[in-house]
Amino acid sequence: MVKKPSSVFFFFIFSLLLCISPLKIDARQSDALKTFLKKRGPTNDRPFETEVVESDHLLIPQQGSKEKDKIIKLPGQPENIDFAHYGGYVTVDEKTGRALFYYFAEAVEFHHASKPLLLWLNGGPGCSSLGFGAMEELGPFRVMSDGKTLYRNKYAWNKVANVLFLESPAGVGFSYSNTTSDYDLSGDRQTAKDAYVFLVNWLERFPEYKNRDFYIAGESYAGHYVPQLAYSIIKHNELANKTSINLKGITIGNAVIHRPTDNLGAYDYFWTHALISDEAINNIHKYCNFSPNATTQPRQCYNANEEVNIDIDPIDPYNIYAPLCFSSKLTAKPKKASIMKYDPCTDYYVDAYLNTPQVQTALHANVTKLDYRWSACSDVIPSWDDSPRTIIPLLMEFMAKGIRIWVYSGDIDSVVPVTSTRYSLNVLKLPVKTPWRPWFLKREVGGYTVEYKGDITLVTVRGAGHEVPSYQPIRALALIHNFLLGKPLPSS
Repeated sequence: MVKKPSSVFFFFIFSLLLCISPLKIDARQSDALKTFLKKRGPTNDRPFETEVVESDHLLIPQQGSKEKDKIIKLPGQPENIDFAHYGGYVTVDEKTGRALFYYFAEAVEFHHASKPLLLWLNGGPGCSSLGFGAMEELGPFRVMSDGKTLYRNKYAWNKVANVLFLESPAGVGFSYSNTTSDYDLSGDRQTAKDAYVFLVNWLERFPEYKNRDFYIAGESYAGHYVPQLAYSIIKHNELANKTSINLKGITIGNAVIHRPTDNLGAYDYFWTHALISDEAINNIHKYCNFSPNATTQPRQCYNANEEVNIDIDPIDPYNIYAPLCFSSKLTAKPKKASIMKYDPCTDYYVDAYLNTPQVQTALHANVTKLDYRWSACSDVIPSWDDSPRTIIPLLMEFMAKGIRIWVYSGDIDSVVPVTSTRYSLNVLKLPVKTPWRPWFLKREVGGYTVEYKGDITLVTVRGAGHEVPSYQPIRALALIHNFLLGKPLPSS
């Protein structure tokens, strides 16, 4: 695809923000975003739409079952776990053989019957919710430095919900299609459609969750995935004239929301956190046009970007204060691990673990190729041409329909920083319901929050990077717990 001039500037900016990374496997997440932005056409101003189909036509014969999907024990798993977990495939297109892989951790201590159902989505586009969300962030286990042993995450989100992780779209992680041309069709609309078909059929496999309160959460480019899937659910409920899926709310973290303000907010974050010079930010503001209608940029703007690139290259943009990983080697014996101290080399441990044949067998994954290699981000999705410039119209519709919305932001992420999130929400021009204030946990400030009229809340998480539950697991658990309860975060 040939890039048109109107798209060049925004590609350049986001490539700068998202391709810079230390020596880590999660650099592939940056590479996925970089590839996405380079291959896209001009800014897409079309509002998101969804194809609405009667539910009966969405039911697809499945080979899997709840009983077959139950995981007996993962290799290296701790003893005496207090929850059931499942892994398997749901076919979303019988004709092409397209199937999405899921991992499901029921709520702990047999409270799954009273807890809501929460779907977690990672972004990219094209990165794994199993590898990132489940194994590095909010899932019940983390992987130790030997790449073989698991340890418990004391602050896993299945403490407060039944958590479903979906690898989406097809081509990501263990999800696949028997028709390789399917990967050429990847984009926002297809991803939302397949995710909805997945949910309808997954609920047939787990019927006890059909009437359960349902929430969707995600981070980064899931700032598109989550609202678009929520919109599809709402429209299908309206078509059926009944609540087929009982959607109550959505929450998105460090999320791509509104491209022009996402860009501007990143540069302002760099400057306010002493990452770039006064001259660089002044030149960015003076010469760069952040309007979506900008067709060209002066040479001074590109020169300023080059200076920014040089300034921030040596740090991890996902957490500007984090140590870097300088070795991809596993250890013969696992190092002492702590949920409270995130290991910057975790990506290598997860990659090794999920590429162990015994692990794949236990997960009921990799049913198509014996030599299949799992990767954190897809290398088979060649393009992503369908990506609206903004998802703000969807947020406005959710507010009108009484859907709870929490937008949260780890405050030491520079990829989609808190400044971008605040600028984007300010586009809504909403009246404030509860003014900006600190929220507390264990007698310390956990972050800050402001509630707007229309049931939309902004929450910052102090000391958290792009993947909030990785860096601040206790605060992240408090955040999701209060979100699910519909209660404000503690003020004292």
